[in-house]
Amino acid sequence: MSATGEVTDRTGRGRRIILWRHGQTSWNVERRFQGSTDVELTETGVGQARRAARLLASLGPDAIVSSDLRRASDTAAQLAELTGLDVIRDEALRETYAGVWQGLTHEEIIARHGDEYAAWKRGEPVRRGGGELETEVADRAAPVVLRHAEKLPEDGTLVVVSHGGTIRTTIGRLLGLDSQHWESLGGLTNCCWSVLGEGARGWRLLEHNAGTLPEPVLGDDD
Repeated sequence: MSATGEVTDRTGRGRRIILWRHGQTSWNVERRFQGSTDVELTETGVGQARRAARLLASLGPDAIVSSDLRRASDTAAQLAELTGLDVIRDEALRETYAGVWQGLTHEEIIARHGDEYAAWKRGEPVRRGGGELETEVADRAAPVVLRHAEKLPEDGTLVVVSHGGTIRTTIGRLLGLDSQHWESLGGLTNCCWSVLGEGARGWRLLEHNAGTLPEPVLGDDD
């Protein structure tokens, strides 16, 4: 259902939100927890952003909003260059602040904070490294996404360039999922995206961890 209460039609028309993860960084390769640390894209990451931008530009986005961390804003810049759109940067779209976990590899986190890590994976509310709860990330990020989505024209498309954890929590919040189930949404590969579309009962997850253009759903569940 749209903000005006009108039911969108069954062909998937209505506003669309594309949540696009940034390109590869050196810390991704080293499997270091980045959090809010401002790490740049690798050369491979820049190439990923260019390729993905060419695909996303063909969807004719109406607006681009991005985390202000360089790995996200530099990814967004590739799409802005092709579309002529300005990138609106917002620190509320940053990755989860994870305190002392930041800069550690996953192996180091498990070795030093194993109980905390296990509790997080079980879906318990955990301040990883003394940082933010996932619900707090959703509290800051989801309203930004919705605010920009509400400005879209009918059938408009918003591209949100952010981070894996922030995108997952935002999707969970917009879909109305209980926070303990957000981990059931798999991670996003560098420079892949998820697509939310307006449906008769609110936002729907149309594609997840995609690297190709959306295709219409033809069948009984469209």
